[in-house]
Amino acid sequence: MCQPVAMRLHISLDDELVRELDARVGARARSQFIAATIRRALDDQHRWDEIESAIGSIEGSGHDWDADPAGWVRAQRHVDLRRTG
Repeated sequence: MCQPVAMRLHISLDDELVRELDARVGARARSQFIAATIRRALDDQHRWDEIESAIGSIEGSGHDWDADPAGWVRAQRHVDLRRTG
């Protein structure tokens, strides 16, 4: 049976940043705030990795929208009845 273990990490922050952090979340909630912030930042980085990996994956021509992109977009809006209101 495995038990998760929290790893401690030493992070250096300047005094002004710590004061602002404490004013926002309190000294007892620093770790939770920093962990949540890192999770959001990593999630954002993963999304950018996916976006960047998709660049160039769609051919430059041969699509339904090539002749009239604005018309194609208008037609797509009418496909979803929730958007016609």
